[in-house]
This record gives sequence, structure tokens and C-alpha cells, in this order.
Amino acid sequence: MRCDHTSAWPQLQAHAQGFAGFDLRTAFANDAQRAQAFSQSAPHVFADLSKNHVDAATQALLLALAQQTGLAAHRDAMFRGEHINVTEDRAVMHWLLRQPAGSLQGALAEPLSQVHATLNAMLGYAEQVRADAQITDVVNIGIGGSDLGPQMAVLALQDFVMPGKRFHFVSNVDGHELASVLQGLKAESTLFLVASKTFTTIETMTNARSALAWFHGQGGQEVARHFAALTTNVSAAAEMGITTTFGFWDWVGGRYSMWSAIGLPVAIAIGAQGFKDLLAGAHAMDQHFQAAPLESNLPVRLGLLDVWYRNFLHYTSRSIAPYHSALRRVPAYLQQLEMESNGKRVDRAGQALPYGTSPVLWGEPGTNGQHAYFQMLHQGTDIVPMEFIAVKKPTHHLKDHHELLLANVIAQAQALMLGQSDAGGHKHFTGNRPSTFLLLDELTPASLGALIALQEHRVFVSGAVWGINSFDQWGVELGKVLAKDIHARIVSGDASGLDASTAALLSRIR
Repeated sequence: MRCDHTSAWPQLQAHAQGFAGFDLRTAFANDAQRAQAFSQSAPHVFADLSKNHVDAATQALLLALAQQTGLAAHRDAMFRGEHINVTEDRAVMHWLLRQPAGSLQGALAEPLSQVHATLNAMLGYAEQVRADAQITDVVNIGIGGSDLGPQMAVLALQDFVMPGKRFHFVSNVDGHELASVLQGLKAESTLFLVASKTFTTIETMTNARSALAWFHGQGGQEVARHFAALTTNVSAAAEMGITTTFGFWDWVGGRYSMWSAIGLPVAIAIGAQGFKDLLAGAHAMDQHFQAAPLESNLPVRLGLLDVWYRNFLHYTSRSIAPYHSALRRVPAYLQQLEMESNGKRVDRAGQALPYGTSPVLWGEPGTNGQHAYFQMLHQGTDIVPMEFIAVKKPTHHLKDHHELLLANVIAQAQALMLGQSDAGGHKHFTGNRPSTFLLLDELTPASLGALIALQEHRVFVSGAVWGINSFDQWGVELGKVLAKDIHARIVSGDASGLDASTAALLSRIR
């Protein structure tokens, strides 16, 4: 049942109207156990939800909404391999990519066997590259999920990356990016990974052809040794001279593909065992999402909180602040994960929705963000829920740095809640501003895997409650189609049939 057709929906609307006077400071004063009641542990992640604009009644109503919309049944259908991606008639099985070998029976046994055959081949190749001292630079060419996931993970796990190899990521069709990366590289010591499921993505293939031309121009001879493709279009890769390919399946969406062969740069960076640990951390969160009761299921609680904020308290964005420099690409990764998944205006039946869906996600790592946009978070006219991510143990040994970093993240969450009085107004902080605090003991492949899987399932939850298909992305396509026409017109100068603005821009560009 769609969320606005449930009995819980109007109850939540009425509850929200009476929630205008809710104050976190009062809530803590009235409930000595609030911090414990609104916190929980999940695999590798501790979550403090106590500084959010919720109370016990809110949680009860949100759980009723989840039950009435059939959230658990939709989740279970995904884990059975049913075609819940209805607009493309596909299963949604990125979770299968981190399922242990031989652990499933029935219809999913053969797909799981294929997953592990590809995984073993990919990890074997990764180990070969790691052992090849001549290869000092690995350049990943992809875009969207073929770039954001691997890049985020390699940066996040920098402490686990083998010495002697550098990793570069090229996504933008803007030639300045590729040209900048190629400067200083040598053909004989560079491996290019071309990541495109269909081998037709225009940005990726443009960059790949330019990289190949550069390779030949630098005297490169062995394309088969210096290029590998992450694709299912083996014949197209072969036409470029690429013979090493690793494929994946149509039930893996791009933004969920880091766990597949798209993760090859991660596997080269951190090794086969490190990649297996990444998968194991994600699988642990999968099991939690499948088995934990809804009321103590962290992805469920976060996803329902997102629905509460978006539809009932009308907070339209969420800011992500990872207080660890290695997690600096996490906000960009989560932008695609959530906004491409849930940025939809129709339900699964194609009917227009009368309520909001995906919030706007944005952010920067702390403490940089404090000196940029936190002013607005503390004293601006809009309330923006914050999501802090912190790591308890550092991997460096620099004196005082990590203690100061942790002091800052805790203090920012505290300041948002407590505020400060000032009769003059300029130094007045209203306080009562909500935040979530996610804490990892250490930043490891396993904990990163769990953190990302947590975010995947949280997006699933809000999308399921909204009744939308979180696994297509038709909105990405229109601009691509029009760009092909405009590209031909830039070459020819033909502006016939264009709207006046586009025609004028075309003329000015030419």
C-alpha cells in the first residue's frame, strides 16, 4: 500500500502539527534514558539518533507506517531475487555480490556461483597487477557508479593501499581532467581500467579512446597488457585491443556496483583479502537488515527518519559531515546513491506523487565544513538535519590531532542542539537543530563495507515507503540524448528547429 493511503499517514500528519514545540533540550531533561533509547549498534557501526526531532510516539507511528506499506515484504522480495525493479523488469541483487559462496540454495545458487567465479578471476588478476612492479600507476576510467564508488573506497582505505602504486580516477568528459592525469605518466608503467557495462557510455568511451591514443603516442605496444575492461560487451572491448575483461549482470545498478568487477581498482589497491573483508562487512549489514526487528533495525530506523523529516517536518536537505579526511568522497557517493535512487516524482505504477521524495544531500569533511557552511547550519533560517560520521581510532601517530578532531565533531553536534542565548541577536544560536551521529571504531575495509551497505538499505527503506522504484534512473537519459544532437550541431552549425535560447548559445559557442 502506498504510504499516503495508510491510516498511519494522517496520524503522522496530526502528530507533526503538534510537534512544533518539540525541543531537544527539554526532551533530554525529561528523559534521563533518551541517549540510550535512541541509540543502537549494528555491525561495525554505532548510531546515536537521540539528537533527532523524534520521540517514542513518532517512532511508533513510523513503524506502523512501515508495516502498513509492506516494507518487510518488499525487502524480503529483494533478497529472494524477485524483479522489484519493475520499470526495467529486473531483479535487484547487488547484495548477492557480497554473499558467501555456497550459502544459498534454489534459484539463487547458480547466480551466486557465477558471482564467485567472476570475483575469483577478478581478484586473481588484481593480485597479478599488485605483483607487477613495472605497473606503478592505475587509471580508472568510468563515470557515475563506475567512478564514485571505487574512488571513494580507494581514498577511504588509503592506509591499506600497497606502496609503490598510485591510483587515478577519470570520469569527466572534460578533457582537462584526463590531460591532467596523463601528465607525468609513462605508457610502460600505466594500467588503464575502462569501466562501462555496455562499453557505450559516451564520457567513458571518449576518455578511453583518448587514453588509447595517448598510449600509442607514447610508444606503448601491448594494449592487452596495459588495458583491462570492466564490461559485459566483450566484443567492443576486443575491437580496442582489450582482451582482459570482467563482466557483471543487469541486476547490478551502477550506483550499487562497487562490490562487482567495478571494484577492481579497489581490489588492486587493498588486495584480495582486503576486498573480501569489504564484502564481508557489507554482508554483515545485509544480515542485520534482513533479520533485525524493524524497531531495532538501523537501516529501517534511518530510512523512516528520512521520511519523517521530508514529509512531515518538511526538511528538504541533509548535510553529511564525515570527520575523517579519508572519507572526503563519501558525500558525493551518497549524493548519487540517494538522489539518483529516490529522486522520483511518480510511484511504481507511474502515478504522480502528492508528497516529496529524495532530500538534497550535500556536505564536506569536518573540520573544513565548519569554516565554510556551518554558519548557516547554526544560525540560518532553514533547519538542515546533520549526519556526522566519526572514527574512534586513528591510523596516524601525530600527537593531539585525532583528539582535537573528535572534540570538534562532538562539540558541533552539541552546539547544534544546545544553542546559545544573546540579547543582541548576532551571537544568538536557537539550538534545537537535529543531528545523527554514526561512529566506527576503526576505518577498515570491513567497517567501510558495513557503512556503505547501511546507506544502501536506508535508501531502500525510504523508497519502499514512498512506493517508488529506487532502482531505475530514467532522468539521467534525456540530457544524454539531446547532447548527441547538440554535438552534431556544434560541428555543422545547423540551428534549425532549436528553441531561441539554445540556438543563441550554439551561435555564441561556435
